[in-house]
This record gives sequence, C-alpha cells and structure tokens, in this order.
Amino acid sequence: MSARELMRSGMSEDEFDAAKPTIARLKTRPLERNLALAKLGMGAGAKIALHSLSNIFRGEISRTEADRRFYAQQAQVLADELGQLKGSVMKAGQMLSLYAQYFLPEEAVQVLATLQDSSMPVAWTVVAPQLEQALGAKVLRELDIDHTPIAAASLGQAHRARRRKDGLELVVKIQYPGVASAIDSDIKTLSRLIAASRLTPKNFDLTPIFAEVREMLLRECDYVQERAWTEEFGRRLADDHRYAVPRVLSEYSAATVLTTTYESGCSVQDVQVRELPQARRDALGLAFAELFLREFFEWRLVQTDPHFGNYRVRLDADGRDRLVLLDFGATRVYEPAFVRDYALILRGALHRDAPMVGVGATAIGLAGENFPPAALQAFTDMCARIVEPFDPEHAPKELLNASGAYRFGASNLPMRVSQMAAKNALSLSFRVPPREIVFLHRRLAGVFIALATLGAELDLRKPLARALSAIAMQH
Repeated sequence: MSARELMRSGMSEDEFDAAKPTIARLKTRPLERNLALAKLGMGAGAKIALHSLSNIFRGEISRTEADRRFYAQQAQVLADELGQLKGSVMKAGQMLSLYAQYFLPEEAVQVLATLQDSSMPVAWTVVAPQLEQALGAKVLRELDIDHTPIAAASLGQAHRARRRKDGLELVVKIQYPGVASAIDSDIKTLSRLIAASRLTPKNFDLTPIFAEVREMLLRECDYVQERAWTEEFGRRLADDHRYAVPRVLSEYSAATVLTTTYESGCSVQDVQVRELPQARRDALGLAFAELFLREFFEWRLVQTDPHFGNYRVRLDADGRDRLVLLDFGATRVYEPAFVRDYALILRGALHRDAPMVGVGATAIGLAGENFPPAALQAFTDMCARIVEPFDPEHAPKELLNASGAYRFGASNLPMRVSQMAAKNALSLSFRVPPREIVFLHRRLAGVFIALATLGAELDLRKPLARALSAIAMQH
C-alpha cells in the first residue's frame, strides 16, 4: 500500500475523515470485477462509435478540439470506475499514469493523474474480518483501534491505534480483502479495457508496461517485504538525527497487516513549515536532497514514491527539525551497473560532454545504438538544464541568491525542461524509458517539488560530489 494515498498531502486527519465517504462493500470476486470493467468497456465502445461518426461532419480544427474533449471524457470515466473498484485495478491505473506521458494524449494523462490523490476509504465492517483473520482475536484485544481510517489507499487503509498496556500510539495498515488474488485478472481486464478505449496509439504494445505494473502490484502487496525495508531504512538512518523512521511491531503484523509506531509530524505544505526561518527550511531541504543522493548513489536502495504523504516534518523548538519517513512499499533495488551508467549521464551533463551522455543513455536502454548526433546534442543540452540546481555556474543568475545557492522556490525548471523536450522532438529518438528510469525520475521530481515548496536555497555541488565519489569507492 502506497503512502501516496495513505497520508493525504496537506490534509489533517480530521479533514480526511470529513472529506471522504466510505465504501460499504468491495467488489472482490474476479467475475464481479470483470463484469464491472466489461460494462465500462462496452460503454466506451459505444462512445467511440458515436465520436467517430460525429467527426465525419466536423472540420479539422473542431475535430481536434472534439478529440481533446473525447480523450478527457474517456479517461475520466475510466478513472472514476477504477477508483470505485479499488485494489490492484486502481493501483494499475495509477502506475499507468506514470508511463502515460509517453503514449497517451495529454488530456488523458491529466485525468489519470488524479488517481494518485483520490481514494475513498472502506467501511470498518469490510476490513475488520481481514484484520482478525490475520492477527487473531486474542492479539487484537491488546489494541484499541479507531474504526475511522486516518487515510485510504488503493490497496488498503491505515487506522490509528493504541496499545492498552502502555498507551503506545500505533498505525495499523490493513490490506483490502482479495486484493492480491485479483492482480492477474485485473491486469488482463484492464489491458483489454485500455485497448477498447482507444486511448493508446495503434499497434502500441502495452505488454511490457503491464508486466511492470503487475510486478509493482505484487511488491506493494508484500507487507512482509515492506516491513523488511522499513527496518532497513531505520537501521541505516538510526544515527542521523535529521530523520525519523517508524518502528515495526512484529507482534501486530502479518502478511496483510503492517503495524508501526505512530510518528507525529505535519505536511511539508503546512503553513508552520512554510513560515520557518530560511535557515531551517534550507536544513530540511538539504535533508531531502541528501537522502535521495544517499539512497541512489550509495545504498542503491530507493524509496521511489515521492508523494508528500511519505514525508512529514516534525518541528522542534530548538530548531532540530526532522523528516519523518513513512511507507517503504515502493522501494527499489538498483543494480551497480545502472547506477554507474546513470552517473555517466550526470557527469556528461555537468561537463557538456555529449559522447559521455550518449554512452550512459545507451547503456541504460534509454536510447538505441544508432543515436542521431543532433538528437544526442539536444538530449545533452536538456540534461545540462536538468542538473542546473547542482551546477550553479551555469544556472540563470536570477535563480541564485547572494551566496550563489540555487533558489528552488523561484525556479520553473520542470516547465523549461518540458519545453526543451517538445521543441526538439526528443521522443522521436528515444524509447519509452526503462522502468528503473520512470520510477527514479518520479522520486527525483518529488525532491525538486519538495525543495520548491520549502523555498529552499541550496548549493548542492558538494553533496553531489560526495555521492559520485561513493560510486568510485564502490568500484
């Protein structure tokens, strides 16, 4: 279960409770879920036929506008139904939204992206039997569990709890019944539905993407592995006061239940955080950035879900603020060769070295062997733009403060990079990125957004140099 949906970004628990109605019953049987999706598919087919007929009588300009509306409507219907079905089919829709920018119309991408932040909780009567089956009635009597969830996700939901013997505050994550067993059926049905909706280009093969979605779903349903990652991050960060990682309580955890200590904190977007002095916001920003650099370059172990709900801020009266790290279900292990080749692209971008960038891009499967020189140079230029926060000497002067630190809050870097990619038609020379890139860049984008939200002003040259030197030491 992803904390992207578990701890709502910028929303208090009371606001979450008030904002979300509950689902009283889940469609968990394969036949029942397939019928719901088949009904949606038939509706899509009828709309497609009507849309195609109507287009015969439209001019070229109005036809384009009609196509835009049609794609948006189709994607909205799909998103609404997936949100109701929950489980792996909704999570698959979320995963598709990550890849969608590479093969779906922009209007459909925008709608599917709403799945990242929209999930109704399920009534306690639905999840309580799952919890009792996993832990047993005797163990459950040791806990007082709030029946109203503090947050809901596509694969499960989280409830506050208190251990009766000592008052220890806990969070209990409960996987929705039937989620894991429905994955294969949901994936097959959803792939047919996407094809029927005609949102993808003709002859576009979604098989590899759905294979990746299936693997991710299995990973995020594996609470035993998530427990191991939580404990691993806790060990690695135990001596760094800037971070807090929940402690797992194994006696209240099982294959479909994960219980950890409740770790207090507020959203990165909270007004208390935004009004902190610059130095404290910079310290939090540096903690965000250095954590990512350590995860990828040093540990090769990356929590790839960047949603703000995964990161809370615990304010300290003495200024020793901490990042609270939540949910490690989306953790990925990166191979040494991939990290090394990715570092080649990074070094090449920093030095404006197109051949070095080309070697790295080819090695990680981002580009083919016969890379057009013009496309390679355009790609190198774009990479150089992407790394401008790590290269203040080449950053726009208006984005640097008096000390030469990069002003993330004033930067529109994502928009400028998107414009460069569109202008140079880079997609014509590149493949759909390998899954390692998609999820790594999802997290990297999240880091940038966090630093921009904090209004951090940082010189990241030394942290990056330390990270790159860690690769050299490993080899």
